[in-house]
Amino acid sequence: MRPGFAALLWLCLTQFGSGSGAVGETKSVVQKDAEFDVTYNDTVTSDNQTIYAFNHTISRNKTEGVRVTVDVLSEGLESPILFVVRQKQAVLSFQVPLILRGLYQRKYPYAHVGRTLCQPPTRAASETQYFFVDVSTLSSLGTHYQLRVSRVDSFTLQTDKKFSFTASPSQPQYFKYVFPDGVDTVIVKVSSEMNFPCSVMSIQDIQCPVYDLDNNVAFIGMYQTMTKKGAITVQRKDFPSNSFYVVVVVKTEDEACGGPLRFYPLRPDELINAGNRTKVLDVVVSPAINSEVYVMGMLFCLGIFLSFYLLTFLVAYFYVCVCVSTGKTPASPYEYGSFERSLDSVGRSRQESLSSVEEDDYDTLADIDSDKNIVRTKKFLCVSDLARKDKRILSKKYQIYFWNIATIAVFYALPVIQLVITYQTVVNVTGNQDICYYNFLCAHPLGALSAFNNILSNLGYVMLGLLFLLIVLKRDIVHNRALLRNDLNALECGIPKHFGLFYAMGTALMMEGLLSACYHVCPNYTNFQFDTSFMYMIAGLCMLKLYQKRHPDINASAYTAYACLAAVIFFSVLGVVFGKGNMVFWIVFSVIHILATLLLSTQLYYMGRWRLDSGILRRMVYVIYTDCIRQCSGPMYIDRMVLLVMGNIINWSLAAYGLIERPNDFASYLLAIAICNLLLYFAFYIIMKLRSGERIQCLALVCILFTAVVWGFALFFFFQGLSTWQKTPAESREHNRDCILLSFFDDHDIWHFLSSIAMFGSFLVLLTMDDDLDTVQRDKIYVF
Repeated sequence: MRPGFAALLWLCLTQFGSGSGAVGETKSVVQKDAEFDVTYNDTVTSDNQTIYAFNHTISRNKTEGVRVTVDVLSEGLESPILFVVRQKQAVLSFQVPLILRGLYQRKYPYAHVGRTLCQPPTRAASETQYFFVDVSTLSSLGTHYQLRVSRVDSFTLQTDKKFSFTASPSQPQYFKYVFPDGVDTVIVKVSSEMNFPCSVMSIQDIQCPVYDLDNNVAFIGMYQTMTKKGAITVQRKDFPSNSFYVVVVVKTEDEACGGPLRFYPLRPDELINAGNRTKVLDVVVSPAINSEVYVMGMLFCLGIFLSFYLLTFLVAYFYVCVCVSTGKTPASPYEYGSFERSLDSVGRSRQESLSSVEEDDYDTLADIDSDKNIVRTKKFLCVSDLARKDKRILSKKYQIYFWNIATIAVFYALPVIQLVITYQTVVNVTGNQDICYYNFLCAHPLGALSAFNNILSNLGYVMLGLLFLLIVLKRDIVHNRALLRNDLNALECGIPKHFGLFYAMGTALMMEGLLSACYHVCPNYTNFQFDTSFMYMIAGLCMLKLYQKRHPDINASAYTAYACLAAVIFFSVLGVVFGKGNMVFWIVFSVIHILATLLLSTQLYYMGRWRLDSGILRRMVYVIYTDCIRQCSGPMYIDRMVLLVMGNIINWSLAAYGLIERPNDFASYLLAIAICNLLLYFAFYIIMKLRSGERIQCLALVCILFTAVVWGFALFFFFQGLSTWQKTPAESREHNRDCILLSFFDDHDIWHFLSSIAMFGSFLVLLTMDDDLDTVQRDKIYVF
C-alpha cells in the first residue's frame, strides 16, 4: 500500500465512524507509551483505535534496526486490522492478515507479519526520535492481536562476516552495509541450504520506503531470484550515501525459481492457506577485485595471444635460416623431379589459363560431359583428374567464400551489437538481473558492462583469426610469386592452392569472437544463436576445405554452401524457440536430418554424377536391384562407401537420440552433429592419407598433437557448466562458481582461451597437413 494513501486512510479512520456507528461519529482513540521488547496483547474494534508511542535514540556512527512484529489471534475475521507506523520521514502501513498475490492472482493470507522500519540518516551526533504504531479496523467485532517492537542489533553487516537469518513472505528481512574506506566494489552473496521456497535478493539505496514485499521488491534497485545461491556485485559510485540495503524476500510461489505451483484453486480469489514458507539464509559481503586485478587480467589475455604472433615469427625466421643454411631461399625454385612436360609447354599452359573464361565453360564444351563422366567413374582417381578446370577461375570461385562471409558478417553483426546494447541497458535501468545468465560469482563489471571478463576472454578468437589470415596471406603471396616465375612445383605439383576458403575460415573465427562477446554481454536463450552461428560456419567451412583438397573441381559453390548453413541456423532458431519438448518438431527435424544425410551421401559417392528429379527413386531401386540383389556385387568405391556408411550410422544415431531424448539445448545438439561429422571426415582423411603412402611432416604433426591436447582441456572446462539458460535464472545460479584464474577469469573464460587456441591449431593443421605433397605430381596424388 502506498504511504500517502495509508496516511490518508489513517486520517479518515481517526475522524469518522464506521461499521454500525453513524456517519460523523468519533472514535475512541487511546494512546499508550510503549517500550521495546515488550509484547502487547490487545483487542481492536471499529469503535476504538489504539496508538502506541515509542522513542529511541539514534546516533550518526551507529545504526540500529527497529522491527515490528504482529500476530492476529482471532479467526474468521470480518475485516483485517490496519497497522500504520508513523516515523519522522516515513509512513509504513500494512494490514493483517497480509494478503500477497501469486500467479493468476491467487491470494495468500498471512496472520503473522514482521516488518523492519527504515532508518533515515541523521546529521546529529545523537538524536531521540519518536514513532507511533496506530492500530485500527473496520470490523465491529473485537479482534485480538499481539504487537511487539524490538531492536535489531545486527542490522549493519560487517565485511567478510557471515550473518544468518530467517525470512518468510510476510516477514522479509533487510540489512544495511556501509562501504569501508578504500573499498569501491563489493560482492553480496546470499546462500541457503534449502532450494525452496523461492527467494528474491535485492540491493536498494538508503531511502524510505524500503520495498520488501513480494509484490513490490522489483520496483527499485537491483534484484534477482534465488534458490540456493545469489550474488550481486555492487559499486560505490552507484550509491551516493556510500551505503545500501540488502533486502531478502521469500516469494509466495516457487514458479519463478522453476518449482511446481503448490496450489491450484478453482477460483482465483479463493483464499489459500499459505503453508510454511520459512527459509534460513546466510549473507556475506566481501570486497571485489580492485583495478590492479583488472589490469593484470587484460595484460594476461593480451600476453597469451601476442605470444602466438611471436612464436609464428620465430618459426618463420627458423625456416628462413634453414633455407639459407642449405643454399635455398623462399624465393628460389624448389627442387623437383623430372616432369613429362617441358618448361615451355608449362608456360604456354599458364598463358592459356589467363584467358577470359567462365567457371561453367568447362562443363558446357561439346565433348567434356562424356569426358567428365569417364574420368569420375575411374576406380582410382588422382587429383589431376579433378583439377582440370582453369585455376584462375577456380580461385575466383573460392574467393567468393571470403567476400560472402565478410558481407554476412557485417549484416549479421550490426543488429546483434545493437540488440545486446539494448539488453545491457534494460538490465542497468530496471535492475532485473534475471534477464542475463551470468556466472554472478565471477562477473566483473566495467562501465556499463556487467561481466567484462566474459567479453575480454573472447579476444583470442579475434587475434588468432587475424594471425591465421596473415599466415594465409603470406602463403598466398609466395604461391603467386612462384606462379609468376612458372615454377613447376607450383604449377603441377601438390594439392592445388586455393586460399579463398582459408580466408573465409579466418574471418569466421574472428566473427565467432565478436559474436561470442556480444552474446556474453547478456547471455540468455533468445540470443544464444549469436554464440553458435559462426561455429556452424566454421565446422562447415572446415569440411568443405577438406573436401576441396582432393576435389577442387566439384566442390560446392559459395552460394550453395552458405544457403545450406543458413538452413542450419534457421533450424537452430526454430529448435530454441519451439523444440523444447515438442514431439512434432523433433519428428520433422529428424526426418529432414536423415534425408539430408542420404542426399549428401549420394552426392559424395557418385561425385555429383546423379540428378535429383522425379526419377531418383526409380533409379535408386534399379541400382539396388542390379548391383546388390541380381549380381551381388560389392560397392565400386570401397573407401568412400566405408566413410559414408559410418557417417550414416552416426547421423542416424544422433537423429534417434534427439527424437528420444529431445534435449533442451537444441543449438548445442545441432553443433554436436556438425562437430561429429567434421571429426569423422578428418579422421577418414588422415587414415586415407597414410594408407596412400603419404606422410605428415613434422610441423603438421606437432600442430595435430598440440591441437588434440588443447581441445581435450578446452572441452573439460566447457562442460563445467557455470550457468544454463535451459533452466530458470535462480536454478542457473546454483551452478555459479568463483573465479579460478587470477581472481578474474572463470572456467568458461578458460574455455574461450583454450578453444580459440584449439581452433587456430585446427586451421593450421588444415593448412599444413598436405605440405609433404608440394613436390609430388598431381597425377600421383590419390583422391579419397
